[in-house]
Amino acid sequence: MALAALAALAGILFGIGETNNATAAAAQSSGRTHVGVASCGGTTCHGRQEADGEIVRQDEILQWQEPSTAAGSHSRAYAVLTSARSQNIARELGIGDASSAEMCLGCHATYTSARGPRFQLTDGVGCESCHGPAGGVGGWLASQYAVGNRHAANVSRGLTPLDNPRARASVCLDCHFGSTDAGQFVNHRIMAAGHPRIVFELDLFSTLQQHWDEDDDYRQRKGATNHVQLWAVGQATALERSLTLFASPRLGVEGMFPEFYFFDCHTCHRRIYDDPNARPTGTANPSRPIPNGYPSYQDENMIMLSAAARVLAPGAAGEFDRNSRAFHSAMAQGRSASVQAAGRLRQSAANLASVFANAAFTREQTFAIVDTIASEAIRSRFTDYEGSVQAVMATDTLLNAMVSQGTVSEGAAEAIRTDINAAYAAVREPNAYRPAEFRAALGRAASAIRRLR
Repeated sequence: MALAALAALAGILFGIGETNNATAAAAQSSGRTHVGVASCGGTTCHGRQEADGEIVRQDEILQWQEPSTAAGSHSRAYAVLTSARSQNIARELGIGDASSAEMCLGCHATYTSARGPRFQLTDGVGCESCHGPAGGVGGWLASQYAVGNRHAANVSRGLTPLDNPRARASVCLDCHFGSTDAGQFVNHRIMAAGHPRIVFELDLFSTLQQHWDEDDDYRQRKGATNHVQLWAVGQATALERSLTLFASPRLGVEGMFPEFYFFDCHTCHRRIYDDPNARPTGTANPSRPIPNGYPSYQDENMIMLSAAARVLAPGAAGEFDRNSRAFHSAMAQGRSASVQAAGRLRQSAANLASVFANAAFTREQTFAIVDTIASEAIRSRFTDYEGSVQAVMATDTLLNAMVSQGTVSEGAAEAIRTDINAAYAAVREPNAYRPAEFRAALGRAASAIRRLR
């Protein structure tokens, strides 16, 4: 499976906005506490050795701890801070021991002062990092196992409704992109010290982390997951988050420089040739109206959103593309113009997120999105590494979604994975990215999927 190919790419990236920050603050002020993973580990709850629970698997903690797969990455997040690489990063940054530095703990652990007696920082990214604080007055832990309890009742008591695509995206993006909370923003200095580049795609990462069965009981309680919707909402929410953080005067600049975290690494990190026959190493991007030599804002989510909008919201697609181009253009005009343009683009992304959150995403629409990603209108924008990584993840995600929904057989999908894996190979090594080879492989995969309609 191509998911296995990407698991290697994503393995070092698992370490979690604004709306979540407000939720966390409200929870803390209400007296809710983080009770710790051990409080969820009874054999009548989520600590069994076998998945034989009547309603839920009940071996969820075992899955969370799985040492050999991406599914256990959250439980390993704190331990990562004791590695030689993490210690080197901390030494470069002058922050002391990585395992006790706020800059690191914000994402590599459940970093909170509202701790119950069984809470352990060394648990890493525990249950409540994603599900919300469970203990204290009004917490959802007590209602979780009450006879006749319903999911909605837990949500009313503070359980994060991760079955809601926008809520899930917001939680995941806190660490897998960044937030304004302490220790949840990997700036350019941290990456320069050796931290992995941040990359995220909501549906694919959700699949890699899945420790639940989506059976009839799950669907009755929470509804069936629409993987295409999850992908689209994730793209829109990621762009919203990016532009929100960029507009922050605290995070958008670093001294006299812009915060380069927000920019496409490969518009600057290219080989330099100092001879009379040197040729530019970059490939012109038709949707970035910026002067030569300017770094480009990271636009991987803009590209994916443009493709989805053309299918799901054609009336809004034109405005979104215009706002995207205007935002890129504003980068050459100064910080004030860029922030204003970011606000308009952020609103366009929010509007699309609302459309996607209420869309059904039919079989035909899913095929059309794959077609659009590989179409001439979009494909010409895959000039840099980050956008191309998102494109192959999207194609992989959408194909897997069609398999899970019964639209495409597993056998038919397997025949297409050769080209998807070729596209992955073209982006496996950032310093050896091959745009022409990537676009050719992606085009072949999209053509093969098109023939299945």
